Amino acid sequence: MKQIYKKHMKNIILIYFIVAVSIVVVLYPLLPKLLNYPPYSIDNSFQKELEGLTYTVQYALLIFIIVFLEMSILVSRSHKLTKYFSLLETSNETLSDIEKKAILLKIRNFCINTPYLIYYLEILIPIILLPTLFILLKANTVTIIKICLVYISFLTLSAVIAFVFSKNGFRKILILLHDNYPTIMDQIELEFTQTKRKKTKSLSFKLILQLIPLVIVSLVFTSLVSFVQASKRTNEVNYKYYHNTLDSINSSLHRNKEDLLVFLSSSKLLNDSDGYFIILEDGTYITSDNRTLTPFFIKYTIEKSESLDGHTYDYFALDTAGISKKCITEDNNIYYIGFIYNSNLSLFLTYILISDLVLLAITFIILLYVTVSLSRDINMVTNRLNEIALNNKNTLNLNSSLATTSEDELSDLITSFNSIQQVIKNNIETIQSNQSQLIEQERLASLGQMIGGIAHNLKTPIMSISGAAEGLNDLADELDNSIGNPIVTNDDYHEIAKDMKNWISKIKNYSEYMSDIITAVKGQAVNFTNDTEISFTVSELVKRVNILMKHELKNAIVYLNINTKIDENTVIKGDVNSLVQIINNMISNSIQAYNGKPEQNIDLIIDKDNKNNVIISVKDYGPGLPKKVLDKLFKEMITTKGKNGTGLGLYMSYSTIKAHFKGDIVVETAEGQGTTFNIIIPL
Repeated sequence: MKQIYKKHMKNIILIYFIVAVSIVVVLYPLLPKLLNYPPYSIDNSFQKELEGLTYTVQYALLIFIIVFLEMSILVSRSHKLTKYFSLLETSNETLSDIEKKAILLKIRNFCINTPYLIYYLEILIPIILLPTLFILLKANTVTIIKICLVYISFLTLSAVIAFVFSKNGFRKILILLHDNYPTIMDQIELEFTQTKRKKTKSLSFKLILQLIPLVIVSLVFTSLVSFVQASKRTNEVNYKYYHNTLDSINSSLHRNKEDLLVFLSSSKLLNDSDGYFIILEDGTYITSDNRTLTPFFIKYTIEKSESLDGHTYDYFALDTAGISKKCITEDNNIYYIGFIYNSNLSLFLTYILISDLVLLAITFIILLYVTVSLSRDINMVTNRLNEIALNNKNTLNLNSSLATTSEDELSDLITSFNSIQQVIKNNIETIQSNQSQLIEQERLASLGQMIGGIAHNLKTPIMSISGAAEGLNDLADELDNSIGNPIVTNDDYHEIAKDMKNWISKIKNYSEYMSDIITAVKGQAVNFTNDTEISFTVSELVKRVNILMKHELKNAIVYLNINTKIDENTVIKGDVNSLVQIINNMISNSIQAYNGKPEQNIDLIIDKDNKNNVIISVKDYGPGLPKKVLDKLFKEMITTKGKNGTGLGLYMSYSTIKAHFKGDIVVETAEGQGTTFNIIIPL
């Protein structure tokens, strides 16, 4: 399993690496175009002299740091997961189920949370790192904002793509865990299902998390392209206008710097924000409005503009541009004269930003509505499935199907659920019918076993009553013969009357005893599944158990020691007949556990715990239950009696205590020391 896990983890790391490299390759040539970098301004000595680092070096350095941090986090997380798997495999035989569950829970949380962690870090790292790097490079503020916006958008796109594809790898690891530890993993997932899910783990949040960044990237991309094209168009208009103005200059009429200034100052500006400039060869300059020219603009004008037909620019990713012309005056001084203008349209930029925000808000609202609607439909099916799984009789209604409101995969899901629900309903009805028959068979078999004991229990009082009647008959004859006999005194008559009362008293006691037996037997003859809830006392319960088990205990020469540690008048709600049959079944099992060995003891202890539960314990001192039997106990019908047993009695006892008494049955056993069945019933 460890090797398979390593393979999946390597694939996950490879996915992150491939996605990152793909975005890097695409973004490298695209970035200068999106940000409208001036021609011939990057990856040359011009840029190196101005900024110290070329575009390629800046890009490589930045991407290397981001990818390195991402891969480092992934590798460290992978090592952490390796430790969990190593511990799971090397100590598998010595770990308890609780310890295994704790490790599996950590692995499960790791596989679910890691994609989110990497996703957040992939977005957070560039947000912190990019501005810091460009501030250190002393870049223009507007340039920093534009570059960071593009970088963050595309790196977020990379994070989304990696998030989507990597989750499939982590999903395979979770499937691997489930295949190897199905019982524990099912238990873990059930616990998570029963707890309130975090909003960050909901389907709505996941869909928004994956789709909103794509919308933002699309808006940023289209907005930048539109803005760059608009800026280029505006730049061309300004360029042509001022190009015509500069073409009219005649060097012979402008013999010095002053003449050039007169010409420029007399020229009409296209916009109030535009201005003119004169730059000398040494980098000093004069501007119309005393504006400051950047070193980039001065250097680009002197070194690049002549080869670009006068085009010049202020900085990377800025919309300030200009046109210049090289003039040599009569005094052999070289001047670069021209006009500087802003090619961006502030109103257009405002419209773009407002449109982007409106589109983003509309998209978010629609996406939120769609995802919530999708989650609601899925939750509708999930809640019904949970009702079926929990078998909650108060909410479960298998006759009510879910409505289909669409013609997509969700409708297929709902249709399939309705079909499964109908199958479950039919199966439950069949099971209940079969269960009733099995219970009735078990009840009749139990009654059949009681018949011998009942006959013996009734035979003794009947014979006693018969003897008492014979005694009364003799006394009646004696009384009749003594009438008129002078020898018989009044004391003799009183003595005869006293003897007759004694016999009558015995007949009364025997009749009450027979009545108790008949009542107990009549109660056990009712349907085992009777849901009637009545109240009965502990004393009544013990009395019925004692009567019905007396003969079986006597035949086996096994002694039932009843120890009632609570008030015998304590009232228990439920069907006393069902509880009597359950206790009798357990006592019978305890008798059979001795395999016919006489002179043994069984303890029937009735106590109460600190949670206000009655604890009825049936304890024997036999060989105990084997582990293979204990593991299957209450989960299926299992017996240790071979062909002589069905296992139905104990199975149905557990079901009855759960369903009709809202209680539980707990088993304590040890080989060679005996077994104790604890029936827990809430008061």
